[in-house]
Amino acid sequence: MRLPGRYDGVARPIVTYGSNEVLHRPTVPVTGFDERLRRLVLDMFASMREADGVGLAANQIGVDARVFVIDCPDAAGEDVVGYVVNPELTVLPPADGEPAEEVTEEGCLSVPGPYAELARAFRARVDGVDVKGKPVTIEATGMAARCLQHEVDHLDGVVYVDRLPEDLRERLLAEAAGPEGELPA
Repeated sequence: MRLPGRYDGVARPIVTYGSNEVLHRPTVPVTGFDERLRRLVLDMFASMREADGVGLAANQIGVDARVFVIDCPDAAGEDVVGYVVNPELTVLPPADGEPAEEVTEEGCLSVPGPYAELARAFRARVDGVDVKGKPVTIEATGMAARCLQHEVDHLDGVVYVDRLPEDLRERLLAEAAGPEGELPA
């Protein structure tokens, strides 16, 4: 699941909310497991790093493909690093002493700037495949579980602000747009 030299790709521009339809519709499942897919995953890691993010979905760089990358700490502070092609999300029940969900601030590279509190499951798992089509699973807690849910939402055409009350969503989008009234491209 880890790619050697995973940050050796080419950083691509991040698509912002409302600027590209691919961000607002479900992505297409990957069917070709070739060099182009491997290159896409490398470029996604590079794009995420360049943008100082902890997760990135393919549609956030304008690619209509069901793929995400993650480099995010879990509840224990351990880094969860990997990628999943064609992920399926499962919200898991909490282990003893864990909360079922956690309400913390969430942000998004496609809505640059503002954060808002949002409830997410404390424990989650994604199952999918790697760039060669071999099965992979990532199970995580805390912030990394939040990242898994956030990135699968992206692949389903949902941006975190879409989960917020309309008045708060509009305020955050206006804040992200800044005084010029447009989100950065």
